[in-house]
Amino acid sequence: MAAKKIIAICQSGGEFVTNNEDGSLSYMGGNAHAVDIDENTNVDAFKQELTDTLKFNVDRMAIKYFLPGNKKKLITVSKDKDLQRMVNFFKDSEQVEVFVVAEGVGAPNVSNMLASRTTMSETALSPATPVDLTNRDSQLVVDAPLDILPSSNDDKHRRAATQWENTITGVDQRFCSFTEFREALHKYSIAHGFTYKYKKNDSHRVTVKCKSEGCPWRIYASRLATTQLICIKKMNKNHTCEGAAVKAGYRATRGWVGNIIKEKLKFSPNYKPKDIATDIEREYGIHLNYSQAWRAKEIAREQLQGSYKEAYSQLPSFCEKIVETNPGSLATFATKEDSSFHRLFVSFHASIYGFQQGCRPLLFLDNTVLYAKYQGTLLAAVGVDGNDGVFPVAFAVVDEETDDNWHWFLSELKSAVSTSRPITFVSAFQNGINESLSDIFSKDCYHGYCLRYLGEKLYKDLHGRFSHEARRLLIQDLYAAAYAPKVEDFERCVENIKAISPDAYSWVVRSDPDHWANALFGGARYDHMTTNFGQLFRDWVSDVSEFPITQMVDALRGRMMELNYTRRVDSNQWLTRLTPSMEEKLQDETSKAISLQVLHSHESTFEVRGQAVDIVDIDNWDCTCKAWQLNGLPCCHAIAVLECLGRSPYDYCSRYYTTESYRLTYSESINPIPLLEKSVIAEVDVEIMVSPPPTKRPPGRPKMKQPDTVDILKRQLQCSKCKGLGHNKKTCEKVNKIDGSDPLLLTGAVVAEEPEVTA
Repeated sequence: MAAKKIIAICQSGGEFVTNNEDGSLSYMGGNAHAVDIDENTNVDAFKQELTDTLKFNVDRMAIKYFLPGNKKKLITVSKDKDLQRMVNFFKDSEQVEVFVVAEGVGAPNVSNMLASRTTMSETALSPATPVDLTNRDSQLVVDAPLDILPSSNDDKHRRAATQWENTITGVDQRFCSFTEFREALHKYSIAHGFTYKYKKNDSHRVTVKCKSEGCPWRIYASRLATTQLICIKKMNKNHTCEGAAVKAGYRATRGWVGNIIKEKLKFSPNYKPKDIATDIEREYGIHLNYSQAWRAKEIAREQLQGSYKEAYSQLPSFCEKIVETNPGSLATFATKEDSSFHRLFVSFHASIYGFQQGCRPLLFLDNTVLYAKYQGTLLAAVGVDGNDGVFPVAFAVVDEETDDNWHWFLSELKSAVSTSRPITFVSAFQNGINESLSDIFSKDCYHGYCLRYLGEKLYKDLHGRFSHEARRLLIQDLYAAAYAPKVEDFERCVENIKAISPDAYSWVVRSDPDHWANALFGGARYDHMTTNFGQLFRDWVSDVSEFPITQMVDALRGRMMELNYTRRVDSNQWLTRLTPSMEEKLQDETSKAISLQVLHSHESTFEVRGQAVDIVDIDNWDCTCKAWQLNGLPCCHAIAVLECLGRSPYDYCSRYYTTESYRLTYSESINPIPLLEKSVIAEVDVEIMVSPPPTKRPPGRPKMKQPDTVDILKRQLQCSKCKGLGHNKKTCEKVNKIDGSDPLLLTGAVVAEEPEVTA
C-alpha cells in the first residue's frame, strides 16, 4: 500500500510575530511553496528540493514547525526520524506548515520595551536556539519558546528572554503561592531589563513598582477569595525608564542563581563555581565572582538535599529507620558532651551476611576526607568477593581521624562481623590501628601493611639523599621483596637494597617486614598487597562527599543496593564452578602444567620438574613455589600432579572462589530507607538531638592527591645540571639561558653531559 502524501506549506522570507497576551507566535510575510512529502521522505531529499525551490544554502537551512494546537514552541527537523514524526502528527490534516529559516546569522537589535506586538525576523533564530527533536531515549523534546530578545548592547540575555519574558502575562494570571509569584516577577524583570521595589509585601498582598523614579510600571497581586491561589489584579505594563541600563548583577541574588543552577546541579553534582559563573555570564549577561557562585551553589545544594545542620538532627531517626527497614543491620552514633556530632557507624545486614558466608576473611581499612560543610572523615572496611570484586562491609563517619575513632570503629566492626575465622586486615601503617587490632581482635587477626603506603613513605624519606633513579630502584626492590614467596627470595631482594644504600636497608629492617612481606606474613592476603583495592568504594564516597550526612549515607546505601542486585542477577547466568576471574586464572595455570614432569616421591608428596624443581604435597595443599598457599588456587605444579592422579583441580580450590560462595555473598538485599519528614524529626526526644560538629570545612582548595607508587616506579627525566625533574640538560632553561658566560653555548659546541650519580 502506497504511503499517504501530505502537503508541506513551506514558508520563508517572513518574520515571526509574538503576541504579548498569550506568548503565541505567528509568521508574517514572505513566500510560500507547496511540497509533497510522506513518511518515506528523507530529510536530505526534502532539503534538496527546498534548496532548489527557495535558493537556500542547504548547510545553513533550519526546518521548523508547530505542534498541533501549540503556537508557542517550534520543533526542529534535523534527521529522518524527525520528519517521519512530523508527518505522523499531521497525517489526518492533509497539510502542515513548515518554516524554513537561516541558521548562523546573529540576532538583530530589538527594542527592549515591548509594544503590543513585537516582531523578530527569521535571522534572529540562532543555531543555539533549537535543540534536537529527540533525546537519547527517543523521547519527544521541543525547542524553547521563541520569545522576544531584550535590547542590549550584547545578546547575553538571549536565554533569559526566551525563557522568562512571559513569566508575567498580565491581569488575571494566577500562581499557587506568593513565592511562585515573586520568583516569576524576578525572572520577568531580568528578561525585560529593569529593577523593582516592593511597596507592600506580606502574606495577603504584594504591590511592586519599577525602581526608576517616575516610571509608571506597576503590578498588584493578592490572594483570590476563598482559595489559596494568588492572582494579579492590576498591572501597568508601560515603562518609561532606561531599565536595561541598571547593572544586571544588582538583580542576581544568591537565591536566584541557586534556583537557576539547581536542575543542572541535580544531574552534575560536581558543577564547579567557576563553571557556574561562566555559564551565568554567557547565558544571562550577569557577572559573578567565585565566592558568589560558590554561595549560590551551596544554596542550590541545600534546596536539593536539605540543610546540613538539619541532617545531623535527623540522625537518631535515621539510624532507627536503617535497622527497621534492614533488620539485622547495625546503625549507631555517638555525640560529645555538648550534643555535637562525634561519629556514626553503619553496616547493613546484607553486607554482614555476605562477608561471613561468601567472602575471604580479608578486610581493607581505609579512610577518605569528606568535603561537606562540616567536613569529617569516612572510615571504611571493604572485603573481597570470589570474583575479586569490591564488597563494602561497613563504614563510619567521624568528626576527625584519630586513634580513638579508629578504636571505636574497629570495636563496632567486631560486633558486626564476629566470626570464628581469623581475619586479615590490610591498612596503612598507623600505631593506633595496630594497637586497636591487637586489643580488640586479640589473636583472631593478622595485620598487613599497605605496600603502596610503605613505598611512598620510603620514597619521601629518601628524597634529597639519592637521585630519582636510585630511589626508583629501591622502591622496585621493596616491591619485589614484598611479593617474594620464599624467605631466600625476600632476603636476596633486601640485599639488593643494602647494596644501594645501607641506610635504606636499615629502614626496611625497621619497617616490620613480617607485616608486609609474603615470605614472613602469618596471615592470608590472597596476593592483595595494597588498600587501594577498594577504589570503587572511594569513588562512590568522592561523588557524594559534599552531601549532608544522612543524604551521603543513603546515597552510599543506594550504590551498594544496586551493586548487590546487579551482581546477584549476573551470577545467576554463570555456568562454571568457579567465578569467571578465578576460572581464567585456573585455566592459565593448567596450560602451564602441560610441559611439567611429575615424579612420585612419598605417599602424597611429588616432585615436579620444569625450569626448576618443586615439591608438591597434595594432602596439605602445599607447594614449594608457595603460589598455592598465597592465592588459594592450585599452582601449575599442583595441577600437573592432580592430572597424573586423575583428580579434578576444582576440588583443590578455595571455597571462596566458587560460584556458590559468590551467590551467597550477594544473596541478601539492601532495602530502601524512606525519606525522613520534618514532622518525624520534631517528634524526636530533645535529649538525643544532635548538632553539627564545631569544625567546618577550612578555606581554600583541598590538597592535591599524591602520585601513586606505580607512577613513582616509572623513570622520570632528571637534569644532570640543575637536578630538576621532567627535563634533561639539553632542554634545561637554567643551563641554556644565553647570558654570555658560557662560550661553548654561544658557539654552538656540543657539551658532554655529566654522568648521573645514582647513590
